[in-house]
Formats: sequence, structure tokens, C-alpha cells
Amino acid sequence: MAKKRYIHAINEALFEEMERDPKVIVFGEDVELAIMGDCRGLLARFGRDRIRNTPICEQTLTGMAVGAAAAGHRVILHLMFSNFIYTGMDAIGNQMAKMRLMSGGQARMPITVIASYGGGGANAAQHSDTAYPPLLNLGGINVATPATPADAKGLLKTAIRGNNPTFFMEAGGRGGEQGEVPEGEHLVPFGKAVIAREGRDLTLVAIGSMLKPALAAAKSLAVEGVDVEVIDPRTLVPFDAAAVLASVRKTGRLVVCDEARERCSAASEIAALVAERGFDSLKAPIRRVTTPNVCIPYAPNAESRVIPGADTIIRACLQISPAKTSLFSAAAQRAAGDLLPGA
Repeated sequence: MAKKRYIHAINEALFEEMERDPKVIVFGEDVELAIMGDCRGLLARFGRDRIRNTPICEQTLTGMAVGAAAAGHRVILHLMFSNFIYTGMDAIGNQMAKMRLMSGGQARMPITVIASYGGGGANAAQHSDTAYPPLLNLGGINVATPATPADAKGLLKTAIRGNNPTFFMEAGGRGGEQGEVPEGEHLVPFGKAVIAREGRDLTLVAIGSMLKPALAAAKSLAVEGVDVEVIDPRTLVPFDAAAVLASVRKTGRLVVCDEARERCSAASEIAALVAERGFDSLKAPIRRVTTPNVCIPYAPNAESRVIPGADTIIRACLQISPAKTSLFSAAAQRAAGDLLPGA
């Protein structure tokens, strides 16, 4: 395997799928300039018949995607930022998600929508949301949240080859991160979580951009004697409930990390699922680590205060960690801050 950057893995997947299938087309905002890096070189290789810049009008773009897919193309629509899901929601919610059902399967919707989500880049409130929660409620949209370069490539290729619409959510600020990517054909199945770190004391579900701080938190907690199992769901729709429930049966404790806002987040749905189907396994209350119910501020120092990080995750884990954590060092207890019981 070779090491590749996250954004390069996505770019490689786009090249490979466009070479493989001439019906794959790409259009969207600034795809020709490729200012985000993921579409770089596509125009020079495939030309304007298959790569097309569009005006900034997401309501039109999502409608175009539905029409082009119904006409037989495999559509890749680049929305740039996930906030733009809101402005394109009519065609997403009323057409893209429902057309295959309403046509009795006659109209396939092979659409992949690429959108960068999350904070960390000081892009201000209108460009920093983690906007997948509305998609989870539609009933006809797949949602992929790759955290690593290998999964970014494998999930994108699976999405492009599928016959149902998928939102491929790029983790904002992760483009330069490196990881090993398998050589040759590499597909990652939807609905199959991966255990990023095995553990026995606590289950930590980390969605997309939260995987890196979750692994850092698990490493710090191990020093204090808490063995954390980290699960990366990789896709939110379909969701691998069996993997999470199996882990909770082993550990008895659950923390869910999600960069979306707390209210109606994916973390809320996962917590409800485990409370409903795995309550007998729980030894402590479920904890969610999310962004507060506020707009993401522009100023970097303010932005960093609302986006969850390793320290936030550690505090949540310490709150429900096993009884042996009473032996923790004073430093670890102080790090737990006001989230410790009775603090």
C-alpha cells in the first residue's frame, strides 16, 4: 500500500471512475478550477463535455442532477460546502430521495453529491456546518462520512457505481492528512463499520472528522487505565448498528462523537438506537460529544471552543468510565473538569 493524502485519494477515485465509465459526469461550483483539490486535472483529461462549471445556484444544481441521472448519466455533483445542502433541499428531499420509489423503480438515481463539512478553517457560519442530519431523515439518501484516505477512495467509488443517491461528506480540514491506500481496485461497502482501535472498557463511536481526536483521546485514556474501543461507522446511511451494539455488549459504556450540533444529530440517533436495542448492556448513561446548538463563529479562537476535540472527548469518557478510574491521577481528574460527577 502507498501513502496518499485524503484529497488525493478522492481525486484518484474520480479519475478511475471516469476512465471506467463514460457515463460519469461531474458538474458543480468551481470544479474546473478545483480550488478544493479533489477535482484537479479532470477538465484537462475529460474536457467540458464531462466536466462543467456551474453558477452558484444550488436549487438548480440539485434539480439538474436528478434530471441528468434520470436520463442515464452517472452524476457527480460538487456542492463545495455542506451548508449548500440547505439551499438545494427541494430537489434533494422531494425528488432525489423519492424518485426511484415513486416511479416504481423505473427511474434510477445514480447521483453522488460531494460536500465538505465541518469547522476548523475559519470559514464562518455559512460554510462550516456539519449538515448531514437533515439527510438522515429523508429515507432515500445514502450518507458516507469517510475519515481516512483509504475509506475516502473506497466509499467514493462505491457511491459512484451505485444506483441510489449518496452524499459523500468530505471531512473539512482533513485534505492534507495522509494514510495508506490499497493499490489497484479498492471498494468499501456501505453499512460496514470498522473498529479503529480495540478496547474493553468503553465504546467510542467517532463519525468522520471526529475519528482523529477520538483516537488521540483513547491513547491518552489508556495511560490512565481506560481501554477504549473506537468505532468508525464510515456510513451513517446505511448504518452498521450490529457493530456498535456488539461493542457495547462488550464494554457496557458508550460515547458518541459527532461534529454536528447536539440537537437532532447523528449522535442522538445512535444514542437512541443503543438505548432502545442495547439497554440491558449499559452500565452507565450514554454520552454525546457534539457541537453546541450555536452557529459556528468565524474567529479561530472562538471556533475552536465550540468544535469537539480530544479534551472534550476525554472529559465525556471520564464521566462514565469504569470504577477503577477512581485511581486516576489528580491531573486526569482535573482534566475531566466540570463533566465529572459532582464537580
